[in-house]
Amino acid sequence: MVDPNDPIYKKGDASQAGELGKAVIVDKTKLTPEQKAIYDKGMLNNAFNQYASDMISVHRTLPTNIDAECKTEKYNENLPRTSVIVCFHNEAWSVLLRTVHSVLERTPEHLLEEIVLVDDFSDMDHTKRPLEEYMSQFGGKVKILRMEKREGLIRARLRGAAIATGEVLTYLDSHCECMEGWIEPLLDRIKRDPTTVVCPVIDVIDDNTFEYHHSKAYFTSVGGFDWGLQFNWHSIPERDRKNRTRAIDPVRSPTMAGGLFSIDKKYFEKLGTYDPGFDIWGGENLELSFKIWMCGGTLEIVPCSHVGHVFRKRSPYKWRTGVNVLKRNSIRLAEVWLDDYKTYYYERINNQLGDFGDVSARKKLRSDLGCKSFKWYLDNIYPELFVPGESVAKGEVRNSAVQPARCLDCMVGRHEKNRPVGTYQCHGQGGNQYWMLSKDGEIRRDESCVDYAGSDVMVFPCHGMKGNQEWRYNHDTGRLQHAVSQKCLGMTRDGAKLEMVQCQYDDPYQHWKFKEFNEAKAIEHGVKSPS
Repeated sequence: MVDPNDPIYKKGDASQAGELGKAVIVDKTKLTPEQKAIYDKGMLNNAFNQYASDMISVHRTLPTNIDAECKTEKYNENLPRTSVIVCFHNEAWSVLLRTVHSVLERTPEHLLEEIVLVDDFSDMDHTKRPLEEYMSQFGGKVKILRMEKREGLIRARLRGAAIATGEVLTYLDSHCECMEGWIEPLLDRIKRDPTTVVCPVIDVIDDNTFEYHHSKAYFTSVGGFDWGLQFNWHSIPERDRKNRTRAIDPVRSPTMAGGLFSIDKKYFEKLGTYDPGFDIWGGENLELSFKIWMCGGTLEIVPCSHVGHVFRKRSPYKWRTGVNVLKRNSIRLAEVWLDDYKTYYYERINNQLGDFGDVSARKKLRSDLGCKSFKWYLDNIYPELFVPGESVAKGEVRNSAVQPARCLDCMVGRHEKNRPVGTYQCHGQGGNQYWMLSKDGEIRRDESCVDYAGSDVMVFPCHGMKGNQEWRYNHDTGRLQHAVSQKCLGMTRDGAKLEMVQCQYDDPYQHWKFKEFNEAKAIEHGVKSPS
């Protein structure tokens, strides 16, 4: 059993580390060798600072500076009860307990049906009998479901949903902290319309200091995706922003991040839950998002609901090698929901589909539900998304001045929206070497554009204002000319780096070829540069 004298079980001690969501700074240079070993082991096992977490109470208080309008917001008095499902694998003790206590202590008792902890085949001792003994104090309010083998997030969630008895299912990750008043705004939207699926604002809990960063409603973002079928965040579109009367009003979101959301259980089942052919994790958030919108539902982010989440820089878990799970799941998703637009994703993976299994049952589900087309989704739910079919040119951008040939490459290992563009040996696999030339002269990677402001050639978020992001391309000569500086994109003589230089017609180091080029579109939109 746990030691009741351990400070992490204290409640109401304002002097304890981390209270009010404040940062806990651990100076590793001042730790003893034994403490350093504990620190390093915690980092290795969790990819966050377990040492800092273990100094913080599992009952810790969070910031109180919530939006004033949220404090006076009124909700339906007859809200549905929710089951909160938390899947975990070898989660750190203090972090898992803090997740559970934040739900128990900040969810009105009459709204919380149960917490279902789904153990995805953990093998650390603290997740076994100690966890069962600790949770037994809650009289059945917290249930533990053990998986017989390692299944991954998707199947663990489905197992949790199968035994949940609440009208509403609320999914949380096992390293979360809920703020006061987090659940009522979510349940209220579902009470108004059971086909509305809702997400809280996801606040960042620092993975090193465990500082809770509360974000104001004004800064609420919505979910999107790119044609590599990766989820991303972006600001509320102007078309939605102008119709909002208050910053705390729920906002429509094209997609969800997938880790934290509430959904009516019967509606989730009607939608076919998750694709049972999906393996481990990845793609399930986009599949559910598309399905909600295309099949008559609504997906919202609710600014008055806040849940903190520890965002890790790497995954601490190991899976079998040789299988690209995210790619396989994404192909299944594309086959069922993207219609002809799936070709844009397949171009990114060089049309290497492999064996993605049988999707006939999922296609039948879509037909039975009478869902709309993906074109309808793009036109009505996410019209801001750049569609590759509108490109003047696309694919790899090759320079053959050196051998083996070099291609423009969005260098690996940096943040997508602020990384240098360089050259790398052409590999023909798409990915970081897949580019699109828009009708506005942008060299794009979905929502990121090649930008030149006088120093390095970089990738920045596309702003649609041309300027530093406008290029003129001549397919005949291969010249890529920057509209503002009038310089041309070149390459050093060893092919190792890009450089912006005075344009020279006969310089082979300035000759670039897009894999696919549409001459008619180039002329129509005036993208073609002077010869």
